[in-house]
Amino acid sequence: MGIPTVGSNEEVKVEYHHQIARRILLLVFCIVAIVLFIGLFSLAEYDSVSLSETYEIILNHLMGVTYDAHSDDFTERNYFWADRFIWNTIMPHICAAILAGGGLAVCGALMQAIMNNPLADPYSTGISSGAAFGAVAAIVSGISISTVEGEMGIVTNAFIGAMVPAAIVIIMSQRINMTPATLILLGTAISYFFNSLTTYVMVTTDADTLKSAYLWQVGSLDNIDWNGVYMMAAVTIAGSTVVLFLSNKLNVMSLGDNSAKSLGIDVHKFRIICLTLMAVMTAAIVSFTGILGFIGLVSPHIVRLVIGSDNKFVIPVSIVVGSFMLLLSDYLAFQFSDIPVGVILSIIGSPVFFILIVFQGRRTGAIY
Repeated sequence: MGIPTVGSNEEVKVEYHHQIARRILLLVFCIVAIVLFIGLFSLAEYDSVSLSETYEIILNHLMGVTYDAHSDDFTERNYFWADRFIWNTIMPHICAAILAGGGLAVCGALMQAIMNNPLADPYSTGISSGAAFGAVAAIVSGISISTVEGEMGIVTNAFIGAMVPAAIVIIMSQRINMTPATLILLGTAISYFFNSLTTYVMVTTDADTLKSAYLWQVGSLDNIDWNGVYMMAAVTIAGSTVVLFLSNKLNVMSLGDNSAKSLGIDVHKFRIICLTLMAVMTAAIVSFTGILGFIGLVSPHIVRLVIGSDNKFVIPVSIVVGSFMLLLSDYLAFQFSDIPVGVILSIIGSPVFFILIVFQGRRTGAIY
């Protein structure tokens, strides 16, 4: 066995410092971009104030500043109306994008770690298909799983519908000791089943209702208000915090089931806990936003490519990258008002994922 040389130690130190620098740069870039997009969103819809005035209005609102009816800010600078528009229309939209993007990215990183599969994402257990069926059933036929009606009735239906496939997978995994690959295949089978139910419901309705149902499935942030943001925030922040505390165990799970068992982790129990946590988080997001694809799949890949595979860093950085991805897509959807954000996400996400696969394959000498 060779003795490590001074040169090799120096190389390790240099590589370590490079990794730290990459982590910081990626984190700072995404945070700055998110802050910038907050102002750009406001300007895109309310062009009577400048970018600097937008941030002034936001800061004033946070500080509790009010605008007197006889002041220049009210009569000439339109700050009062800009404040109302930004906080009642733009900020719920932005907060929803940050929460949904970050939450789905966390769920994607969690699924890829516990399944030890780079192609796993938050929808691998059929959650999106169940949510779509619940929402479409409420939109098309008025069938409600709960007593709630209106917009919140659709949200409630979607949440319950999303939890059904997750519950089936979790119950089956408790009764049968399934491998990660089997769990993903089971989720795929459940997805096809709920997709067929959704298709059947949609072909029985008129054109206008069909359009509404289809647009929900594509994914949008347009109808989210502060009540929806608060609900998403409660689940997403709490769930992300728990995932962060589990990051060390997720690192062990990434080594494979046998290695995790040898290091003292009850793999079966831990995977069920993570699946339950992921299911609740994902269901809470998609029930408000519809199906937002690629964020949970692509964001963790980008982060691992730049900063490595340590989940202590992958998870928090994925939150910021996922938020930035959805904000960018939603801003582009603002510029092309007839295109839902889910379509923009797919247009951006698919070539990015293709490039990531090719780059990873060239770097390692083999595709996954």
